[in-house]
Amino acid sequence: MSEQSKKQSFLGGAAILAGAVAVVKVIGALYKLPLNNILGDVGKTYFQTAYEIYNVLLTVSTAGLPLAISKLTSQAHARGRENEKRKIFRTAIWLFFALGLIGSCLMFFGAQGLADFQRNSMAAAPIRALAPAVFCVCLLACMRGYTQGQGNMGPTAVSQVLEALCKLGVGLPLAWYILKKTQEAGNAAQLAAGSDGMENVAAGAIFGVTVGTILSMVFLILYLLRHRDNTPSDDVPRSSGYLLRRILAIGVPITLGNCAMSIITMIDTKIILGRLQSGLGLTEVAASALKGQYSYAMDMLNMVASFVYPVTMSLIPFAAAALAQGDKRGASRTVNSAFRVLALLALPAGVGLSVLSTPIMVLVLPAQREGALAAGPHLKILGIACIFVCLMILTNAILQTYGKEHLPILTVIVGGVVKIVMNYILVGNPNIGINGAPWSTLCCYGVIAGLNLFFVWKYSPRKPHYFRLFARPVFASALMGLAAWAVCSLVGKLLSGHSAYGANAIATLCGILAGVAVYGVLVIALGLLRADDVRNIRGGQKLIRLLHLR
Repeated sequence: MSEQSKKQSFLGGAAILAGAVAVVKVIGALYKLPLNNILGDVGKTYFQTAYEIYNVLLTVSTAGLPLAISKLTSQAHARGRENEKRKIFRTAIWLFFALGLIGSCLMFFGAQGLADFQRNSMAAAPIRALAPAVFCVCLLACMRGYTQGQGNMGPTAVSQVLEALCKLGVGLPLAWYILKKTQEAGNAAQLAAGSDGMENVAAGAIFGVTVGTILSMVFLILYLLRHRDNTPSDDVPRSSGYLLRRILAIGVPITLGNCAMSIITMIDTKIILGRLQSGLGLTEVAASALKGQYSYAMDMLNMVASFVYPVTMSLIPFAAAALAQGDKRGASRTVNSAFRVLALLALPAGVGLSVLSTPIMVLVLPAQREGALAAGPHLKILGIACIFVCLMILTNAILQTYGKEHLPILTVIVGGVVKIVMNYILVGNPNIGINGAPWSTLCCYGVIAGLNLFFVWKYSPRKPHYFRLFARPVFASALMGLAAWAVCSLVGKLLSGHSAYGANAIATLCGILAGVAVYGVLVIALGLLRADDVRNIRGGQKLIRLLHLR
């Protein structure tokens, strides 16, 4: 079998990774929804604070450097420079070893200082529990970049799913076990007040992430040992210093762009907790409770966005391929299809979250009813923000496809500054408080998406007609939202004498089904979906035949 036939095609590899991402997102939902019921609003903030610090270190270590390794490995592999390919990996693994060790030590030994910096001193235990994951993920990133550079996406996909399964299978049971043991020890009253114990529950939940990264790392190490590449080659590899400089030259700019939002999010949390404490005079526990309720709503936004954008992102490689061949018309046609598919998915998802905000939160948080009711108004605003998040992700990818990688960095920084300034002003206002946080998030992503849309229009070979792309999906989504709200309200009133949770669950599900039915009819009646929009998506040909698309 030839080397070319062994190597997975670009689109085949993308399909494998897209499938893995879909599985990981489903597992992530199965993890987060019950976890929020276990943690409560205070424990949720401890968990979130640790995870945001972890994300910053993770992004700095792994955002751009694995892509650099993948690119250099792919180039060496294509040129038959097998010795250099192997030396790239040997050079990179020591770089990632050092980065991971520094990050893990910083989180473990500096846990209390980091927690105090975030104005959330009780988050030290979860931060410490997550510390080993930084080291493991750095090595994982290097190994994934190396295998992907050879066109082999399978190991990455398997390791990602394994990581998610461990998070679900270890973190969730461990959090529940620690909670039960703490309650049995007679601390139930303190737990309810959030003053003691929940930091250990959050640490148990987050330790599942650490276990997942350890097992995924072991899997990839064993895979590389079993599939060691001993292909003979007479090429003389360049020096380790040269290869290291090449890795940094490619990876650092990408890292700077990707870590901007992680840093802004971490600072944003510090400002929210700080303003609630210093501006409104709340205790740390009370501030954590309010921040946890806001985080409940943010989880729903992120969950919906994570399911929506991979569908549109799968079209972008076709635009890149068309541009590489000089086919500007084909690239523009693919970009327009991506916008149409995003509008068809993100608009109804965001509107649905907004109009059914409180019923949805009560449905997914049966053990935290008070927190769910408080999170409902946040989700009403964040549902609309979800649309802008999806637009931001898609337009970032389009700008990168057009070779304008620096522009997403700029727009993210501008949006982040808007978010930080608005949170400082609004959250510290006694008349607004935590209710200012979702508004600042909406404005942040609205600004980023707006700037990105302008730059996409400016640099597109053929200018996209945004009104033509979005007008009918906006109209259909508005009617869908009205139908979902009306049915949910009507069923809720009819079942008002029954179990509060059961009545809400039935009403919410009926509202969602009504919205889906109305929107499905409108999509077909208004001709919102074209054959070109789904032809290049996995399973697209079946959908074209099923819906008789043209």
